[in-house]
Amino acid sequence: MFIHGPSLGIGSGITIATILIILIIFNGNLEINSNVLTEEKFEAKQTADVFFDNASPFMGQENASITLVEFGDYQCYFCNQHFHNTEHELVEKYVKTGKVRMLFKDFIIIGPDSKAAALSAHCAGEQGKFWDFHDILFNNWAGENNGWASPENLWKFSNELDLDMKRMTECMNENRYIEKINSSSYDAESLGLTGTPAFFIIDKNNNVVKISGAQPFDVFQKIFDQIDDE
Repeated sequence: MFIHGPSLGIGSGITIATILIILIIFNGNLEINSNVLTEEKFEAKQTADVFFDNASPFMGQENASITLVEFGDYQCYFCNQHFHNTEHELVEKYVKTGKVRMLFKDFIIIGPDSKAAALSAHCAGEQGKFWDFHDILFNNWAGENNGWASPENLWKFSNELDLDMKRMTECMNENRYIEKINSSSYDAESLGLTGTPAFFIIDKNNNVVKISGAQPFDVFQKIFDQIDDE
C-alpha cells in the first residue's frame, strides 16, 4: 500500500533518525554501507540509473558536487509542504550557489490528476520551463483529487507561463511522457518507497543519504554541510 499525506509528514514522527546511508557502485549494484544511522534496511539492488533516469532536467550547475533527487506527487500534501517550507531555501542557499543540483522524479500514488500534472510539467520542459511548471503546480495546490489539476487548469497554467500552446497540446494529446512517468514510479517502487516525498542526496564519492518525509531545512543543511567538510 502506498502512503501519502500526513503519514509521511513531519507530524508522523519521522525525523533525522530515519536517515539511511548507502553506497552506490555506479557500474554495479547498490550495496549497504556499514556506516548506517538507523536500523532501517535498504533492500533494493539497483544500478545508479534508478536515481538519474526518467527524471526532470536538473536545476543548478551540472558539475555540482552534490545531487538532490526528490520523488514526489504533485497532489501530495507533504510534497507541497516541502515546496513551500524548505525547497525555496535549499535553492537559494545551495542550488544557486553551485553546491547542489536538483532533480525531480515522479512517483504517482494519488490519482489521475497527478499523472496529468506530471505530464504537463514534462511537456513544458520541452520549452525549457519544467521547473516553472513544477512551481506553478505547487503554488496552485488545493488538495487531493478535487480538480485543481484538471485539464482546464493545466491549460490555464500553461497560458500563464506563455508556453507555445500548440506544442503543449500536441505533447499532451500524444501522452508523450507517460512511459517516462510510469518508469519513474517503477524506479521509486524498486527503491522500496511507499510514500512521498522521499529524497536521496548523492555526493561526489557516490555515497547516498535517504530522507523520508517533509523534513525541515536544517535536516538537509546538516547533511550538505557535513559532505562539504569531508
